[in-house]
Parts: sequence; C-alpha cells; structure tokens
Amino acid sequence: MSPSPFLPLQDLNAQIKFFKKGTILQNKGEVHLKAFYIKKGLVRSYTIDSKGKQHVFMFAPEEWIIGDIEAYQYEHPTELFIDCLEDTELIKLKIDHLYQDQLSHDQLKKNLRLLGRRVGLLQRRVLMLMSATAGERYALFLKDYPLLPNRIPQYMIASYLGITPEALSKIRSQKT
Repeated sequence: MSPSPFLPLQDLNAQIKFFKKGTILQNKGEVHLKAFYIKKGLVRSYTIDSKGKQHVFMFAPEEWIIGDIEAYQYEHPTELFIDCLEDTELIKLKIDHLYQDQLSHDQLKKNLRLLGRRVGLLQRRVLMLMSATAGERYALFLKDYPLLPNRIPQYMIASYLGITPEALSKIRSQKT
C-alpha cells in the first residue's frame, strides 16, 4: 500500500493503528480534531436523527481520508459519527497535518487534486439527492465506489442513497 497521497507520513512519526469491525472512532459532540487515513479496511461517517435513524454521509475505503472538516474549520463539536465497517488499519492524523507549510509543491498539487475530487464527489452527490431518480443514484454510487457494493450492507447503501432498503433491492434486481 502506498503512503498517504496527502502528506509525507514519515515526517509525522505516524503510527498505524488497528481497529476491529464495529469500533467507533468518533462520536457526535466530541471536540475531535482528527482525520483518519485508511490504509486497509473500510470506514463510514454518519449522523443519527432525532428518531434514531442513521444517515450515511460518506464511505472511506483504502487510501481515503475521512474526518469532520466542518467541526475543525468552525471550531465546534463534531456532528458525525465515524466507525469501522471492517477490521481496519489506519493512521490517525491531526487535521492540521493536511495543511502543513512544509509540504512540497508536488504534494500540495496532489492534495489540491484529491481534495477537489472529494469536493466534486460531494457536490455531485448533493445534486443527485435533489434531482436524480433512485436508479440514477445507485448507478452513480457504483461509478464512485465500484469495489464497495459487496463490502457494505444493503441498508447502509440505501441510507447513503436516501432510499429504503426495499427500493434498493428492487433496483438491484432490475439490473441483473
């Protein structure tokens, strides 16, 4: 596995941490200025509404970084829960590490390109949730996360898409 495309991890004395499936890495309300670089495994971020329903915000497979950037940016408690969907190896980073001054020009260009890709994915997802059909949302999910459908329970994919598990099951059966 290659080192993080965001920063030179050897300069941070980064240590790989191992977490079992189901481990909660972050709870809502924490003052938790950390991000997680996923070396191996799968992590998700989500919220829980007042009725106790989970709403998946993002999945982070290998070589993705996940965290609550808004909490960091605006210095308020986290809104997102983050947990491990599989046994996971990750590197816990302070969010400040993503913005280090000593990054090389090439590293900064990579950061900008990858962050732009993440922002683009999120923008496309918001637009999709506002106007796309459930089938179009699932097709986009498959395009954005081609290796994840067999790694994630159907109800979590449905939550990410903003549809019911039954609707997703119907869409999947029509595709086969």
